[in-house]
Amino acid sequence: MARFFKGGKLIIASHNLGKVIEIKKLLLPFSTDVISAGDLNLPEPVENGQTFKDNAKIKAQAAALASGLPALADDSGLCVHKLNDEPGIYSARWAGPDKNFDVAMRKVQEKLKKFDDKSAHFTCALALCWPDGHTEIFEGKVFGNLIWPPRGKKGFGYDPIFIANDMSLSFAEMQPEAKHAISHRAQAFKKMMKACFKSI
Repeated sequence: MARFFKGGKLIIASHNLGKVIEIKKLLLPFSTDVISAGDLNLPEPVENGQTFKDNAKIKAQAAALASGLPALADDSGLCVHKLNDEPGIYSARWAGPDKNFDVAMRKVQEKLKKFDDKSAHFTCALALCWPDGHTEIFEGKVFGNLIWPPRGKKGFGYDPIFIANDMSLSFAEMQPEAKHAISHRAQAFKKMMKACFKSI
């Protein structure tokens, strides 16, 4: 049986401001005092896992150990089907040391231009870790297609080039509330809330 989060302080194990803002909004209905790893100047661990779940666990455990508080980490990325699911766990690294996702999106477009199939999906793995090392992990996915040129300014990362199935707007064109209702992160959150937050 999954362990419940009882409320109080929760570290978001991320230095990505866009991701932290999105996670904070998803946690609004719950009794949490959210603090980011960046706010605490926690070091970023080496993400050397082979899967999204591996890397989420690495980040959550590092933050929980360093802070002495429960920590929630997200590892997510874009998986392009014709590129053997690249960039996948290397999605952020494709943006380079400056986290320039304009560069990353152009790289995707260049590699994909010879293919008619533009299908892709986002994956999100969430790891909720307590200071004693106990960790719960949940995964969500959303499927869609890629577009070019990028559209919209509301999202972050690869959002401007991704349109979810049955939608007409890119993730970066959608209002945050609409995106939060269907995104890969939302799918993972629903699983986590059901398992770990229902006692609140």
